[in-house]
Amino acid sequence: MSYTLVITDRYAHKAARLLKRHPELRNQYLKTLQLLVANPFHPSLRLHALSGRLAGLHSVSINLSYRITLELLIVETEIIPVDVGDHDAVY
Repeated sequence: MSYTLVITDRYAHKAARLLKRHPELRNQYLKTLQLLVANPFHPSLRLHALSGRLAGLHSVSINLSYRITLELLIVETEIIPVDVGDHDAVY
């Protein structure tokens, strides 16, 4: 099953800003998005639900330092990225 990635303008702006500041993340970031669309439950993504003020969202890892928070709508097979950045900025 393939999932649909729904990129909002707000998220696209955040992602562009991150990649401008950290161009070395580009390949890892794109690989993460490709894997997310193919299989959001792949172990290397380390998908997990968030709690507290981010309850209802999930997180996947780009690498050990950077994360993408997202809405994961499995029923409709849509994945909506919400934020991207380092661990402290996203959480």
